[in-house]
Amino acid sequence: MSRLNLGKKILFFCLSFSVLLPVEAAEKNFEIGKNLDIFNSLYRELDMFYVDTLDAEKVIRTGIDAMLESLDPYTSYIPETELEDFKFMTTGEYAGVGAVITMNKDKNIVVNEPYEGKPAAKAGLKAGDIILSIDGEKLQGIGVSAASEKLKGRPGTKIKLEIQRPGEKKTRIVPIERELIQIDAVTYSGVLPGNIGYIFLNNFTDKSGQEVRDALLDLKNNHHIESLILDLRGNPGGILEEAVQIVNLFVPKGELVVSTKGKVKQWDKSYRTTIEPVDTVMPLVVLTNSGSASASEIVSGALQDLDRAVILGTRTFGKGLVQSTREVAYDSNLKLTIAKYYIPSGRLIQALDYSHRNPDGSVGRVPDSLTNVFKTSKGRLVRDGGGINPDVTVESKKIPTMALYLTMDNVIFDYATQWVVGKDSIVEPELFSITDEDYESFKDFVKKRDFTYDRQSEKVLKNLKEVAEFEGYMDTASDEFKALEAKLKPDLDRDLDKFKPIIKDQINEEIIKRFYFQKGKIKNALRDDIQVKEAIKLLNDKEAYSKLLLPSESKPEEKK
Repeated sequence: MSRLNLGKKILFFCLSFSVLLPVEAAEKNFEIGKNLDIFNSLYRELDMFYVDTLDAEKVIRTGIDAMLESLDPYTSYIPETELEDFKFMTTGEYAGVGAVITMNKDKNIVVNEPYEGKPAAKAGLKAGDIILSIDGEKLQGIGVSAASEKLKGRPGTKIKLEIQRPGEKKTRIVPIERELIQIDAVTYSGVLPGNIGYIFLNNFTDKSGQEVRDALLDLKNNHHIESLILDLRGNPGGILEEAVQIVNLFVPKGELVVSTKGKVKQWDKSYRTTIEPVDTVMPLVVLTNSGSASASEIVSGALQDLDRAVILGTRTFGKGLVQSTREVAYDSNLKLTIAKYYIPSGRLIQALDYSHRNPDGSVGRVPDSLTNVFKTSKGRLVRDGGGINPDVTVESKKIPTMALYLTMDNVIFDYATQWVVGKDSIVEPELFSITDEDYESFKDFVKKRDFTYDRQSEKVLKNLKEVAEFEGYMDTASDEFKALEAKLKPDLDRDLDKFKPIIKDQINEEIIKRFYFQKGKIKNALRDDIQVKEAIKLLNDKEAYSKLLLPSESKPEEKK
């Protein structure tokens, strides 16, 4: 082929390619325009001819939500009315009285939990108080969201609440001055047996890094701890930069913590530690579970990849997608996924398939054949596939269905409210527990409430029985089914006794919150925390701890 002919072919190819791109873009734009026209005309026809009057905002919002849900679980529409709640999720900050409120069965607004040191607690509000009115405006039946909006307002403004306290006949008038409410990211920090520091981090808002730093320095300088447990269980994540700051406390300056990669390459970014750390050698255990997500997975995953900590507990949630907000029309926002994040070994935390998850939303077990192997900085083998697998797997206590319903139906909350009437104090959280006589009174309380609960085992057995009847096995299996039905038949007394230790723990925690807030609840729970006990055991065994951080190829053979 002559150079002239070759040149003509190359020129033809280049011209064809340059024409092709605009054609593809035009076709894409045509498809977008066409489908938007279809949606618009479809709604117009519905509005004109549908038998009932349509609520435009509700119907179109349903369409928007369905469209976004088809993409991933985290891309969502935020109308103007929900922006304050979204801001609170990212900053932990709002202006109000500082209390969680709920609605009881009589549609009254009830104080569920006043935050320690905030206006509601300082004014003397207690869990169980019924808020009858705000500045004379009655609240019954208006709903939790509407009541919450009335409690919020500019810092420094004052309101008067009329409350009905359980055990009292007369109502009280409680004046409260609103403040800027900042929810602490570090709920509790302290020292455990063996001179081990403990930090419980509940979220990643814009002050989380500083709070963890302050807690760590206090434990090191004032309590002289020799090792540390960082508890990220149930922490749903938050701001990525705060996760980087927390990792920076434990690893040298300049280390890669996480990288983000998405469609817009200009937005791709690598996040490295930027300042000198607080401590790079202290033995560190990070606690995780299926509720540890997003920024929690950056911290635990990065510390695992950098061989700086032992991860203990259960597999994390599996959320490796980065969200950003974009302003859209009428002061609303779109929170959309713009990238995926990768931790130092190069692995992606995001679940391979986020459309199929466990009931709690976490990623299910992914077969090794579908995952890829990566190496930590020292050569330990780790896998992707969704979430962070702990170095030491320790299951937590299983909460029975009955206990969950006792909490959801406010039975435990209402009993605690009744129990504390007339009591000004209780012993320290570490020592407190209700008596067996108290538990018997709780059982009577439950029975008087006509409490019922959903039993999954009974449902499954019923379905199995229907299948067996359909397939013709009931003639030979009838006796076995009857025996199993008898064992699974609801028995309130039996189940209250069977699950007594777990239910007692829940009652203890609810009562302790009334006097010692969240810090007291955590202190009490640490007494019998299986995963914390295993972490303490590991940190007190320096040889076992060090062995877990050895490179995979260097680990000695296990004795058989």
